Formats: sequence, C-alpha cells, structure tokens
Amino acid sequence: MDVEAARMIGAGLASIALIGAGVGIGTIFGHYLSAAIRNPTAAPQFFGHAMLGFALAEATGLFGLVIAFIILFS
Repeated sequence: MDVEAARMIGAGLASIALIGAGVGIGTIFGHYLSAAIRNPTAAPQFFGHAMLGFALAEATGLFGLVIAFIILFS
C-alpha cells in the first residue's frame, strides 16, 4: 500500500469522531429542549449543563479533526 493512500485512510478514520460529535450535540440539545418544554421554570437552571455538554462533545470532534490534520500534513 502506498504511504499517501494510508494517510488518506487514516485521516478518514480519524474524521469519524465528527459524526459522534454531531450525534452528541443533537442529543444534548434535543433532551434540553424536551426538558425545557415540560418545565419552563427550570430551563435556565439546566442551560449551563447543556452548554458544558455541548463544549465537551464539540471538543471530542475537534480532537478527531486535529488528529486527521496531523496524519495528513506531517
């Protein structure tokens, strides 16, 4: 196998983390909206938790993207 082909395959596999980040962010905000509709007075209390979950899920995706770029360009 050519080294360039192996790099492309490795970067593609590392990019799978972005799919997980998208699913995680959708789940977090979907459940937050569901909870906010059921109990609107408690929604501001849980908004910080939703933002923390969003940040952690997004960081996971960004780590995967950084790894993909490292594989491609080094």
